[in-house]
Amino acid sequence: MDQLEITDAIENAARAIKESEAIIILAGAGMGVDSGLPDFRGKDGFWKAYPMFKSRGSGFYDLASSRNFENNPVLAWGFYGHRLNLYRETVPHDGFRLLKQWAGNKPGGYFIFTSNVDGQFQKAGFDEDRIVECHGSIHHLQTFSGAKSEIMSSDGFHVDVDLDTMKAKNLPRHPETNELLRPNILMFDDWFWVEDRCRQQKIKYQAWLKGLKSNYQEVVLIELGAGSAIPTVKQQSLILRERYNATLIKINPEGCHLADIVLKMGALEGLTKINDLIEAG
Repeated sequence: MDQLEITDAIENAARAIKESEAIIILAGAGMGVDSGLPDFRGKDGFWKAYPMFKSRGSGFYDLASSRNFENNPVLAWGFYGHRLNLYRETVPHDGFRLLKQWAGNKPGGYFIFTSNVDGQFQKAGFDEDRIVECHGSIHHLQTFSGAKSEIMSSDGFHVDVDLDTMKAKNLPRHPETNELLRPNILMFDDWFWVEDRCRQQKIKYQAWLKGLKSNYQEVVLIELGAGSAIPTVKQQSLILRERYNATLIKINPEGCHLADIVLKMGALEGLTKINDLIEAG
């Protein structure tokens, strides 16, 4: 994109957001990069974030497989325990505040659809009842076997991780049965994910969408940091765009042609540039 194209895209995005009656925010891993979180982008992206696994030849698929909790729970919880500790410490970047400011002023309100498991939208103050975490949340736990479909908060658990070996020094266990716990996240090769919490989120989402279709005409979709490796968010954007004749704004350094407005830049930069024009009137 040349500078004129960028300027036009920012102006068009600001206009669409100002004129919208409802906003749907769709976020992938790239949304957290400006907060200092890794997104594992590219072939070696995972190893850049976790270089200690490169010598072992272990990739993201290996570590994020449910089978890892059965075969090597110390290593599995080393990886997820490190991520849990990281997400707990992370402060959402200012782009979250801008999105919340825009969305909170719309008569039709907003909803968030995210593949991220980091809980950053809740941490930024978005309404818990207006978020779909389609892959679950690391801030919730379940038993390894999914027994009783029980989901519990991870707040009372801390995983101490040896950063040299990336092995957990302790394993979270159910306080009553002593069964191994795991994050309530949809992993690779996962037959045991308890999706009850996500299902309830989707029920609220679908109810909101039903009212949206009958009451509001100007809908804007803001897609941020959604890659192609796991296309859940991108597919949702295209479905909503067609269903509601919505304006789709995509903010992603990799760019994308399947959108009405494309900003080839990071989430924080794109949101800040749009907000500058919105505030300028």
